[in-house]
Order: sequence, then structure tokens, then C-alpha cells
Amino acid sequence: MSNVCEDQVFSSIFKAHSKTVFNYIYYKFGNEEKANDAVQEAFVKLWENCAKVSPEKAKSFVYTVANNLYLNVIKAEKVRLKYANSVDDHSSNLSPEFLMEEQEYKEKLDNALNALPENQRTTFLLNRIDGKKYAEIAEMEGVSVKAIEKRMHLALKSLREQIDGI
Repeated sequence: MSNVCEDQVFSSIFKAHSKTVFNYIYYKFGNEEKANDAVQEAFVKLWENCAKVSPEKAKSFVYTVANNLYLNVIKAEKVRLKYANSVDDHSSNLSPEFLMEEQEYKEKLDNALNALPENQRTTFLLNRIDGKKYAEIAEMEGVSVKAIEKRMHLALKSLREQIDGI
């Protein structure tokens, strides 16, 4: 019977889930530092409770703790989501007009994403950026797949209304 208190077990749980938990919180916070803190704290809590949490429950334990940390910080401050997706360096051979349009499009997209309710934004980003399936997102968020489908539908509808060409 494997135990989360064993180094290899804990380490494999960390390797398997830390990146996704980070992205999940980052998409909600829009702040890398805070997302890192939440992930580290969540795994510290998992280690402290390793005897009580079974390996099967470890993933949802970490998500829940990270999400609660996020909610506590959000109560204290409203954070605006900022994407660090500046134009890539290799695109310098593109025309200034194209770069300007691309920049305007990115700003439009940022604004449209910022305007979405947090649960729709998170669902959209987990699906489109991380390639998570609806079932995985539903498990992370603790809701049904139907609820995720509805969020995605509403997010896309809202983004389409605000931006031509998504």
C-alpha cells in the first residue's frame, strides 16, 4: 500500500500535477508569483497531511488547497489578469502594420478575456491553452461536464461578440 509520506510517491504526485495546478491558479490570478506561492503552499500542506491523504485523493486535495488559497487572496485584493504574451522576437521581420494589428488583436483578446466571469475564463484557458478535456476541467472545478460545456459555450459566444475572427 503506497503512502503519500513516501518520498517517491510524493515526488511523483508533485511531478504529475504541479504544472497543471500552477496553470490553473495562474489563469485565475494572472500572477505567476502568487500562483507559485499557492502551488508550493498546497504541496507543503499535502506533505504535512501525507498520513491522512491517500495517493488517489492527493490530486484533488492539492487543487482544493490551492483554490482555497486563491480565494483567500482574492478576497483581500481584486487582481486584473495580465498576460505576458508579448510579441515574439522572431517576428521582427514582419511588417509594422501586421505587428500593430497583432498587438491590437492581443489587446482586444486580453480585454475580452478580462471581461469574462472568472469561471468562464479559467475554463476557456484550461481548454484552449492547456488542452485539458472538459471532464478534467469539471473534476478540477468540482462541477459537471455539462456545466463546463455551458461555460465554454458562453465564453466563446461572449468572445465572438467582442472580437471578430475568433
